[in-house]
Amino acid sequence: MGHVSDLLDRPIGVFDSGFGGLTVLRSLVEQLPNEDFIYLGDTARAPYGPRSIAEVRRFALQGLDFLVAQGVKALVIACNSASSAVLRDARERYDVPITEVVLPAASRAVAATRNSRVAVVATESTVNSRSYDDAFAIAPHITLTAQACPRFVEFVEAGITGGDELLTVAREYLEPVIKAQADTLILGCTHYPLLSGVISYVLGNGVTLVSSAEACAQSTYAQLTQAGLLRHQPREATRTFLTTGDATDFQGIGRRLLGGFVTDVRQVRIDADSPQPLAPVG
Repeated sequence: MGHVSDLLDRPIGVFDSGFGGLTVLRSLVEQLPNEDFIYLGDTARAPYGPRSIAEVRRFALQGLDFLVAQGVKALVIACNSASSAVLRDARERYDVPITEVVLPAASRAVAATRNSRVAVVATESTVNSRSYDDAFAIAPHITLTAQACPRFVEFVEAGITGGDELLTVAREYLEPVIKAQADTLILGCTHYPLLSGVISYVLGNGVTLVSSAEACAQSTYAQLTQAGLLRHQPREATRTFLTTGDATDFQGIGRRLLGGFVTDVRQVRIDADSPQPLAPVG
């Protein structure tokens, strides 16, 4: 790792399997407005949720290797499935601060719960990895209920955040959460904050929703502050959007989810056999 002054001007790399991490990026931009960001969505191979942990690990490390090659000063793994699969490897492999979405959300939930009953809704891959169970090992008094909600991602990417079909699916998925009498729910997939309206409607106001996107952004702020890598001066910051899939599709879905936040998307290849097509950004 170079001197802090050399690193300060570099961008922050944000990796996700697809579009959900844009909710993390939006939280990051709100909390770190003077930072440049490179966002890489591996949409060609998304969704990661139904894939094996080994496959998710391989894909995620290819994406993170690509971002590190662009000269980033920090990495944000903005995907619960990828965080579950590669966090330990990533911390050994890269010499930059790394934040992810699982531990910060778990810490926030422990602080928020009043009855020590917490639930997490996530993809199948995240639930099967038991990463949230591991995260809560530091809080043995917490009873955790984990529920896979695979169809939620389909609704979000189709731009559907309400209606009878979604409501029926949400009621079915959230029934175990209600039965467990959880008073705190972690939205353990970065697509899910976009469904917080319907989730709150089904669960009622007595349940606190914890967004892994927001918790991750706060954790990133803390890590960069501790490392002396946070830009404090107001400036015109840049955002670079890269995807392994179709750039036009990515921009279309990104705009549908987050309005004008997503612009000028470029397609890249990150698989092991391809050259790294970008010069360092920043």
